[in-house]
Amino acid sequence: MPTKTARKIVKIDEEKCDGCGLCVPSCAEGAIQVIDGKARLVSEIYCDGLGACLGECPMGAITIEERVAEAFDEKATEEHLVEKESEPSIPCGCPSARVTQFERETASPQSPFASPQSPAPKTMLRHWPVQLTLVPPQAPFLQGTDLLLAADCAPFAYPNFHNDFLKEHSLLIACPKLDDLQAHIKKLTDILRQSTVKSLTVLHMEVPCCFGLVFMAKQALQASGKDIPFKEINIGIKGDIKG
Repeated sequence: MPTKTARKIVKIDEEKCDGCGLCVPSCAEGAIQVIDGKARLVSEIYCDGLGACLGECPMGAITIEERVAEAFDEKATEEHLVEKESEPSIPCGCPSARVTQFERETASPQSPFASPQSPAPKTMLRHWPVQLTLVPPQAPFLQGTDLLLAADCAPFAYPNFHNDFLKEHSLLIACPKLDDLQAHIKKLTDILRQSTVKSLTVLHMEVPCCFGLVFMAKQALQASGKDIPFKEINIGIKGDIKG
């Protein structure tokens, strides 16, 4: 039976938590994960109660309380971190992960919404896959390119996404709220280290949780040691550019 004792441990207020995931990479023990859109304590034995995650929560949802809990287990925590490191980032044999690069057609300068009298707009996408989780760090379409990291929702909110943002860029998409933020930081770091990406643009929505994508990109850029141009674009939920 696990030893229980009165000690300090993290408490997460799910009512305040918006699932941005900024607390995840700040926990060196891997005790916090975003599950079902909320930050949650994976196991009491992984939390040392020191509160390194406190300052990272923009909603004030994380506090330290003293209560009866399972004792912090340093050995189990080390094994947990090793297991997380060894988790495959790309599903083996999955057709959606098959790297494909193709010629990109010239975009139509008209409205992105086709009418019966006008031809359908042309896609600016020139490669597959686009999900950050599925893209291998040494994919050929990441070599010598300007990289666009876009929030999953952004192309739906902004109607002229292909012509205004995707043209002349390779694309990666991710969600900082619903995805594994820590895994994304590691994957993007590997991509920046192992490719010859020339610049990084982050396209995110104006909702608070989506700013986690900017945090993720900056963390990865710093960890990679690369010095490349960085740009942030904020899209409003009504499809306008906020900045």
